[in-house]
Amino acid sequence: MPGAHLCLPPVQYFNCLTDCKYTCHSHCKDRVHLSCEPNGKLMECIPANETLDRSNNNEKDIEKEKDSLSYLSKEETKDKIQLYNAAVTDKLKMTLNSSGIYTGFIKVQMELRRPITVRGRAHSHAHSNGNETAFYLPKGSLNILHISSTNTVREVIEALLKKFLIADNPAKFALYKRCQKEDQVYMCKLSDREHPLYLRLVAGPSLEALSFVLREHETGDVMWEAFTLPELQNFLRILDKEEDEQLQSLKRRYTSYRAKLEEALSGVHNPG
Repeated sequence: MPGAHLCLPPVQYFNCLTDCKYTCHSHCKDRVHLSCEPNGKLMECIPANETLDRSNNNEKDIEKEKDSLSYLSKEETKDKIQLYNAAVTDKLKMTLNSSGIYTGFIKVQMELRRPITVRGRAHSHAHSNGNETAFYLPKGSLNILHISSTNTVREVIEALLKKFLIADNPAKFALYKRCQKEDQVYMCKLSDREHPLYLRLVAGPSLEALSFVLREHETGDVMWEAFTLPELQNFLRILDKEEDEQLQSLKRRYTSYRAKLEEALSGVHNPG
């Protein structure tokens, strides 16, 4: 399906009529069941483990995605910026320059599952390696960037990493857009060449209409050859540490469970 590569794996979602031809990745079929209405109403294709993040890949949405990439004329841009600034409630307005380039602010939510490596900064609960420190960034941290309409997704990612002295390779990360429509949340990965400020302008200032999220690439999307040998070795150290933490947590859980069972058995054999 054209454009489907932009959206989050592993499960695809479609809003469709009951006579549609549902499609999903072959390795996902065991995780998906269909709830279909026989009267022609809209149905949802829902995974067994329900999630709020939904990627909408039907043809109409793909066409809308293409339309959003057709840029505005200078006059249309001026009108859009005026409407945008009138709707802003946090004083983070956009400014149009005589050249036609405009500047403004975007908010990026950090949703990183793995530790990040920071140069020259100490941090509590961190694991230091020389001048570099690895630690978990609090999930949901919100950051504000001042950018221009010419800045691409790749440049925004690099600016975020530079702002926080993050040493990890930018190729490790991806910028996603999150849109909320009624009770559904859609999450799609942006291509490196897209312009976040333009998307912000078109969507308006509402974070429900559009918000940006920084995440790690899905494992299958990472171009490992783009990383240096020290970076790959650091990834292995992090994975070893995570594996050890999971093992220790599992051992503690079963030790506690065993102690409770032994206590219960002792009470049965030695009543009162």
